[in-house]
Amino acid sequence: MGDTAENGTAAQDGNGRRSGADQDQDQDQDQDQGPDQDRAPDQEPDQEPDQEPDQEPDQEQGQKLRARRIAACRGAPRALARLGFLGPLRERLALLDAAGSVYDLDETADLYGNGVVEALEERVAGLLGTEAAAFFPTGTMAQQVALRCWAGRTGSPVVALHGLSHPEVHERNAFSRVSGLRPVRVTGEPRMPSAAEVRDFDEPFGALMLELPLRDAGFVLPTWEELTEVVDAAREREAVVHFDGARLWECTVHFGRPLEEIAALADSVYVSFYKSLDGFGGAALAGPAVLVEEAKAWRHRYGGNVFQQFPTALAALIGLERELPRLPEYVAHARVVAAALREGLAEAGVPWARVHPEVPHTHDFQVWLPYEADVLAETAVRAAEETGAALFANHWDPKGPGLAFTEVYVRAAGLEWTADDVRAAAADFVRRLPEA
Repeated sequence: MGDTAENGTAAQDGNGRRSGADQDQDQDQDQDQGPDQDRAPDQEPDQEPDQEPDQEPDQEQGQKLRARRIAACRGAPRALARLGFLGPLRERLALLDAAGSVYDLDETADLYGNGVVEALEERVAGLLGTEAAAFFPTGTMAQQVALRCWAGRTGSPVVALHGLSHPEVHERNAFSRVSGLRPVRVTGEPRMPSAAEVRDFDEPFGALMLELPLRDAGFVLPTWEELTEVVDAAREREAVVHFDGARLWECTVHFGRPLEEIAALADSVYVSFYKSLDGFGGAALAGPAVLVEEAKAWRHRYGGNVFQQFPTALAALIGLERELPRLPEYVAHARVVAAALREGLAEAGVPWARVHPEVPHTHDFQVWLPYEADVLAETAVRAAEETGAALFANHWDPKGPGLAFTEVYVRAAGLEWTADDVRAAAADFVRRLPEA
């Protein structure tokens, strides 16, 4: 018998053997990953607990630089994005001033998922064109629950996914350690998996999970044709398809399709309320009504049936009302910013630089430069402090000797930047760098 809402055990194979966390747990898995690194400009990976004493000065220096970066970005008159969660509590609470425009505030507050939470669930199901949706406090919980429910239906605990997908990189092996699932990596290349890779994968799997967009590869998306071919390949193998759509809201421009048509390709979809919509947090799992009802049972078991969640639910509804309609505008302007950055860096004489993807698939993208990460980080902060223009507001990650990259986000604040503004800021940034 598979893993169902009744028994709470890992799924079994056809011979009745336990699978998942108890069997082949480490296949296609590295040692435990660090803490959730799905972070924005104020967040860095936590230090390892067994860090040597002689590393402590570097840690302290890094914390000071992080504090300077946050302060510089908050204080800069111009920035490409002003992410709400970086603001003080007063500003975050002010978001709820608009709550009366999205929900009747004379209604009774929610208790264990009713009221405004149910209203949010109905809104999400309507936007994605699914039968139902369930609110979850986190996306990590939502996806574990979705895929363990599918394991019970397919009889297989094996989940095929990308090696750079969120569960593999940012969740401390939660699939195998908590939910009895066994992830297998279809590919580790910095691109979406191909239909051939899915069709020809060398072991059976019950579910294929696709992250749209694939954040750690550069917020990349396949073409619509490629996506439909990958889904068809999974169907040929009688596998279900689940979309990690934390940022699915941003994908309509690239695909040239409405949300409901994109979501209709999958058997279930997860979406986030803070990564694109600037909410307080939270997520939703959308799909068939029978799946969502079972997911709500598992939500309770996982500790996700929170007593009251009206601030998060209201913030999500405000995000759907305010930010969702503007996302196509942000995506379009991100392409202007990316082109101007590429031109500005080239004109400034950087020996090698990359904007990836060259034409962003969403309103987020990567910039790669041939310098050490700490040099780039210090230069970016100093430029923001001295010019009042925060071009590179995020941290820089080292990717090899003398090579690092950062993520660039474009939101409402970035619409004020012209291409000339971006080129000028890029030139100023390069002038501050030491000679390569």
